[in-house]
Amino acid sequence: MIDEVIKIAIEAGESILYWYEKEDIPTRIKSDSSPITCADEAANEVIIESLSALFEFPILTEESLVDYSIRKEWSTFWLVDPLDGTKNFLAKDGQFTVNIALIENGTPILGVVFAPALELCYSAKLNKGAFLNGKKIFNDSKRPSLIAATSSKHGNDETSDFLKKAKIADVRPYGSSLKLCKLAEGEIDIYPRLGTTCEWDIAAGHIIATEGGTKIIDLVTKEPLKYNKENLENNHFIAYRSDLDIKKFYDFKI
Repeated sequence: MIDEVIKIAIEAGESILYWYEKEDIPTRIKSDSSPITCADEAANEVIIESLSALFEFPILTEESLVDYSIRKEWSTFWLVDPLDGTKNFLAKDGQFTVNIALIENGTPILGVVFAPALELCYSAKLNKGAFLNGKKIFNDSKRPSLIAATSSKHGNDETSDFLKKAKIADVRPYGSSLKLCKLAEGEIDIYPRLGTTCEWDIAAGHIIATEGGTKIIDLVTKEPLKYNKENLENNHFIAYRSDLDIKKFYDFKI
């Protein structure tokens, strides 16, 4: 199954790159004030068509929402962001991804994150490890001087305050779900997300990060993040190297 999903993500990435290379990209603003382009819509169409042809699970994407009255009955389903990092895509910085996750009983059990402009394909399956372009990755860093990731397009004062309190000076901005993937690679140690995200933004990156030896904690529930909630917006969370004592960095009990 994972190989088939990787192929679908790559096909979606190719449809995105078609538009990425153009000077003028048709764009409109959605009701939540975020941009959507022809590339988002093209990738969405590729993914839905391909997943539907191969699998019977229902599909929820950022661009094809399903009412909670229907999806609350879903035990297993695909959760997709066809183009995560639309602002990065429009800025042509390469840091945008295709995110495809399979959710079972509120937890990601399979995930693929493909960055087409960077030719990076991350994948993970529950209890099978995380991979980058077919090579296993795992965050086994023990460096005492921590490196943090932040959003390249969605920084805020709360995140800056957190990093200052944690005395983390080495901060690296990444777009889209690359932050969680870089955590699995061991390139960073901690990723505080103290701003808005939705379930499709992070589900695929979530399992890649956890299969890569790291943890993610919901700062409201103090539990791992859950999926297919009535409100698809995530609580603030922190993703981090599993050996770190998060209580040193934030005032809550795990």
